[in-house]
Amino acid sequence: MYAVTGASGQLGRLVVESLLGKVAPGEIVALVRNPDSVADFAAKGVAVRVFDYDAPESLAPALAGITRLLLISGNAVGSRVPQHQAVIDAAKAAGVQLIAYTSILRAQTSPLLLAAEHKATEDLLAASGVPHALLRNGWYAENYLMGAGAAIAHGVLIGSAGDGVVSAASRADYAEAAAVVLTRGEAGTYELAGDIGFTLAELAAVVSGIAGKPVPFQNLPQADYAKALEGAGLPAPFAAVLADSDARVAEGALFDDSKTLSGLIGRPTTPWRETIAAGLKG
Repeated sequence: MYAVTGASGQLGRLVVESLLGKVAPGEIVALVRNPDSVADFAAKGVAVRVFDYDAPESLAPALAGITRLLLISGNAVGSRVPQHQAVIDAAKAAGVQLIAYTSILRAQTSPLLLAAEHKATEDLLAASGVPHALLRNGWYAENYLMGAGAAIAHGVLIGSAGDGVVSAASRADYAEAAAVVLTRGEAGTYELAGDIGFTLAELAAVVSGIAGKPVPFQNLPQADYAKALEGAGLPAPFAAVLADSDARVAEGALFDDSKTLSGLIGRPTTPWRETIAAGLKG
């Protein structure tokens, strides 16, 4: 039995859809806070169980009979370590044989602020004694869609990545890799990223072509970029994390040319240009 946490989320839904192409629906369990959010999966024969990271006492019963679990990292930045600890404890108590976890590229050495909770979770998994697979996902190409839309509106794409290259892949590519690792049941560490990286100047050129007007890239100091994100309405802590991530791109923190991801999914990763074009035109 395969279970996916956060199955109603953007990544979780794609993982379940990928699993449906590999195993029988009755072998899949969608773990969600709100069962109504995955009614479409239930209609296909997928089991649905209530699963709330913040209700630790309910987790082990929801994992009864599960042999392989995908733990998709929570979205409550700052609270994820205790949430993940609760899930790992519950999985161990329930006898789960493999936990796959969506981490971040080179989590143990990454300078990104976002990496700290992932590193801590990896350490918890190592201490648990449960066999596990670390899916160290690089950046999603979709991460740039909101900024690209704003860039078209304002006539400039801003960031702090300089000439740094980001090896982004589509969310669907990462989801497919998670489904492959789950069905194979292979523990290990997987550094996952897109086959072909890009700079923000290259992204700006693609955005310009889609917009039909010049949308140049303007590199800003990290502090100035954080302030600009705040001005756009983002909470200050989140703006600081995003600006930090962009600045670390300039240092190579989100570049990877191992092609581990395309090797897992058995095809080249989705070209980032296609993801950006589909997101902006759709």
